[in-house]
Amino acid sequence: MNECILVVDDDPKLNQAACTYLNDCGYEAKGCLNAEAAYDAMYSQLFDLIISDIMMPGTDGFEFAETIRGLNKTIPILFMSARDDLPAKQKGFDLGIDDYMVKPIDFSELRLRVRALLRRANIEASRKLTVGGLVLDADGLTAALDGVEIPVTTREFNILYKLLSYPNHAFSRSQLMDEFWGIESGTGLRAVDVYITKLRDKFSACPAFEIKTVRGLGYKAVLK
Repeated sequence: MNECILVVDDDPKLNQAACTYLNDCGYEAKGCLNAEAAYDAMYSQLFDLIISDIMMPGTDGFEFAETIRGLNKTIPILFMSARDDLPAKQKGFDLGIDDYMVKPIDFSELRLRVRALLRRANIEASRKLTVGGLVLDADGLTAALDGVEIPVTTREFNILYKLLSYPNHAFSRSQLMDEFWGIESGTGLRAVDVYITKLRDKFSACPAFEIKTVRGLGYKAVLK
């Protein structure tokens, strides 16, 4: 079943163009010209992702997003707006949106962002992450390659799960240290390198990804 996307924008041409493009990409997109019509659509159909403008007549995008977040804490929300100012972006993210694009919209980039948002939402919903033959189970803290479990410590699992949840995103050693060791930890940043080396060794037989060093910063997982 195709993933369903709700597009809310009062510009009829952009709304229709976005829906047509997303449908051509294999999604099931439905367009609404205002928040009120979007609420009606959501009563009759379940959506996997919402794309919304900010400046709309009646209920604006901020109020719409706030209402949606009150009803559903997990559905990804992407703002698509002509507003390129930091206060608008900050307000949106404070209300719980997941991504923000500035018009005019590059539909190729929109597709990439939609795919990434849906991927992360699916990971959070299932608590399992699959990369090629590798399956990471967040509930059991287990890693299995082609059905064979690979022993990992909790910290090794958490670092790998983080990197693979955000492929091609570079994390600094400090970010990883703060999240998985704690800010108060007396451990040096070198400990991160040690764990990355362990993960590379343990998962060297997995051809689906590679943990690459980002010189001067830290590490990122690259899918092959």
